Amino acid sequence: MSSESLSNNLTNLLKSADSKDLTVESIFTQVGDKGFGLLLIILALPSALPLPAAGYSTPFGLIISFLGIQMLIGKKIPWLPQWALKIKIRYSLAEKMVKSVAAFFNKVEHLIKPRMSWISSQFGLPIMGIIIIVMACLMILPIPLTNTAPAMVIFLVGIGLSEDDGIVAGFASVLGTMAIALYAYIIYLFMTVGVEAVEQLKDVIKEKIGM
Repeated sequence: MSSESLSNNLTNLLKSADSKDLTVESIFTQVGDKGFGLLLIILALPSALPLPAAGYSTPFGLIISFLGIQMLIGKKIPWLPQWALKIKIRYSLAEKMVKSVAAFFNKVEHLIKPRMSWISSQFGLPIMGIIIIVMACLMILPIPLTNTAPAMVIFLVGIGLSEDDGIVAGFASVLGTMAIALYAYIIYLFMTVGVEAVEQLKDVIKEKIGM
């Protein structure tokens, strides 16, 4: 699957909503048979992008962790329970997500291509599953302004799976290690210094990302 077709899939998904809120069921119906990649991309987007999308990290983190477990045990086709299928994404947010992704792929699509196909092998998929599970758990933690890092890792793993690009997946793994280090540092600050230190770190993060 090319990055162009990925953009088309997301655009078609938005068109199918007909200006109504998207349900996870409608997303799953359209992209579920294409494997885990597209689902991971879409479910990670509300937290990965610098958009006001409060309230999605926990439920989508749970769904993503469920997908990660399926990858770990070697399932090729994803499955979601009924409670997950009923969750909605506001149409206004979905529209912003698709536009942001389209702009992103316009810049990087020439860099993404099938290579190092280990990512979708019987050994690579469980490894990606472990990374997805860990990142999803970090997404769920109620630490403001730190959901973006693990969500971006999940987003990149999704691209790697969709495009069969092992280099993108490898890069995502490196970012995942950095995200774990960030969370470990935040927990260390909280336990040794207190909430004040965490608040100061949040201010630094806000300044760095221009919030």
